[in-house]
Amino acid sequence: MTHLAEVVLIVVGAVVLAAIAAYFYSRQRRSQLLRRRFGPEYGRMVSQENSVRRAEELLESREQARETLDIRPLPRTDQAAFASRWEAVQRQFVDDPPAAVLQADQLVTEVMEECGYPVASFERRAEIASVDYPVVVQNYRAAHEVALCQGRGEATTEDLRKAMIHYRSLFDELLNHSLVDRKETRATHQER
Repeated sequence: MTHLAEVVLIVVGAVVLAAIAAYFYSRQRRSQLLRRRFGPEYGRMVSQENSVRRAEELLESREQARETLDIRPLPRTDQAAFASRWEAVQRQFVDDPPAAVLQADQLVTEVMEECGYPVASFERRAEIASVDYPVVVQNYRAAHEVALCQGRGEATTEDLRKAMIHYRSLFDELLNHSLVDRKETRATHQER
């Protein structure tokens, strides 16, 4: 083998190694960004899918789906009307916790629909909401599960109390936080 051939092989080998290193670095960076972006939802998805790669693909597809939707903050008048309705649901909890939890579930769904989230299925709503609200979406899932248990007569009063608290966390986020700020935050996370 000539000296030139050896040099070519070394250069080609170095380029291949650099490409492999760049690939693994970009995958690691992608994972870090998604883990930071989705917080506990990232871990839930990895556990559910039993595959980091599949979970990350699904989380990225959620982001893409979210970007196609016209999610908008509520006008101030709607915020006030929904806040008033929430107070009534909270008062109802004292006398009828099961009915209050079901009302809270319906009210949060209405608010999400008014904001532009898909409402055809709970799971789709939760998936899209996880892009904007990655921490409180866990609360939403837990509260919804209690509402389903209540529908079967299986929820305790303590379960119902916790569900109300969980619904309240998402309700407050939907009413009081700017989606424009969240969109800018998402863009910042995607650029990193």
